[in-house]
Amino acid sequence: MILGPDPRCQTRDHDRASIPCMTSWPEDFAVRYEEWSAQMTEDIPFYVQLAREADGPLVELAVGNGRVAVPVALATGRTIVGIDTSPAMLEQARASAARSGAQLDLREGDMRDFELEVPAALVYCPFRALLHLPTWADRRRTFERVAASLRPGGRFAWNAFAFDHARAAELDGRRAAEPVPHSVRYAVADNRIDITLKNGATSSLWWATKNEWLGLVDVAGLEVEALYGGFDRRPLDDDSREYLFVARRPGV
Repeated sequence: MILGPDPRCQTRDHDRASIPCMTSWPEDFAVRYEEWSAQMTEDIPFYVQLAREADGPLVELAVGNGRVAVPVALATGRTIVGIDTSPAMLEQARASAARSGAQLDLREGDMRDFELEVPAALVYCPFRALLHLPTWADRRRTFERVAASLRPGGRFAWNAFAFDHARAAELDGRRAAEPVPHSVRYAVADNRIDITLKNGATSSLWWATKNEWLGLVDVAGLEVEALYGGFDRRPLDDDSREYLFVARRPGV
């Protein structure tokens, strides 16, 4: 799921001025999202397994078109609470759930401010969606909301790429035809990548280091249960290009 700023939506923070809220893709991206994400399937078994192990409510942040939530719901026979700020993406998720028979409780909202009626056993955020929160404050706020929404022993899982300088140099400024026509621009000083479609619509993401993720886990009062370097749960090493974190709220 890709998130980017939507200038129409504002949120308040006591420590800083109002900033745009996060939307999945900008609305003019949403029509191409199914094509963009079609080849991404290897993460689904990873999140399905975590959901099967969870004894309690299941929540997906940045649910998008339901690419992950629908198979998780079908595999577990349970309802997935899906949170996203994009009406267009949520409409796609509703349609996908209706076609498949999956039970999704879809809610329009910002991951930095979400609240649950019942604490969750698992909150997960697939497809590097946390990278679309632009600042440390945004991510800290999200992690704190997750921690407050988990039951003791509940898990928070997400994946994000490990920044590859060589790959960035190769892709910077390049136009590509697949999965949909787009170009990529790296703003290194801002840790930002801009993805621009042929029609000019742009979505951005901001990369983070392993230590930044570990710091967020710590300040939110969570504990790292596992850190993998691939969806097959291989150990993270110097050659890994993906972080897969599973954190846990302390308690029984």
